Amino acid sequence: MSATPIATVVSAGAESPEQVIEVNNLRKGFGTEDVLMDVSLNLYNGENLVVLGKSGSGKSVLIKCIVRLLDPDEGTIKVFGEDVSTLNRQGLGELRKTIGFLFQSGALYDSMTVRQNLEFPLRRINRELKQKEINEKVEEVLENVGLPDTLDKMPSQLSGGMRKRISLARTLVVGPKIMLYDEPTTGLDPVTSDEISTLINEVQKKYKTSSIIITHDIECARTTADRVIMLLNGEVYKEGELAEFENSNDASIKSFFK
Repeated sequence: MSATPIATVVSAGAESPEQVIEVNNLRKGFGTEDVLMDVSLNLYNGENLVVLGKSGSGKSVLIKCIVRLLDPDEGTIKVFGEDVSTLNRQGLGELRKTIGFLFQSGALYDSMTVRQNLEFPLRRINRELKQKEINEKVEEVLENVGLPDTLDKMPSQLSGGMRKRISLARTLVVGPKIMLYDEPTTGLDPVTSDEISTLINEVQKKYKTSSIIITHDIECARTTADRVIMLLNGEVYKEGELAEFENSNDASIKSFFK
């Protein structure tokens, strides 16, 4: 089952959906290699936008530029109308509080329990939270990712799929408005991959998030996508609904969907 169609998340009578991310003419290279070349895209309020592409197509570089883990060479990126490149350190920190980033590796702290991993971002963002409030938030997100009994486990005691869920819970615990997923199903077996893809849709509905999902996993795209963009050789090659890609006779697109 695919995610909620974008038409259903736009309020009645609205002329067009609200843009939460706007990327225009983005270029990024490393040394003599151009990774992104004149990439433009929009993320709309409440949608799951899947960005497809083979390895090396610049997918992960794109979302790292959005949160300014990388600085683009050219172009503009606006998040909630703010030009990310003009923000000072404090402003960028405030903006990042509204964006959840699920790294491909999960990036859990191996020396911390699940509870401590989830408490860490809460304490950094809001030092005035009382322990009772922290406990409630941690328990809520663990329940929402289906792992309420893992509080005192170490990451080494968890399967790959469980670590991915805990990483997602750690991202959700601070209440982001935007989610950026970097290859969320990489390294997982098909059953677990399907569970994570389904969980992405559940997060969209429960937390009212707008999401960019970076993937080369077609099944993940089928489950989550409201809209799809395909990157090829660092450029936006095609944009549309997934059915348009699957029914395409374009050789470059067909090779990807074999």
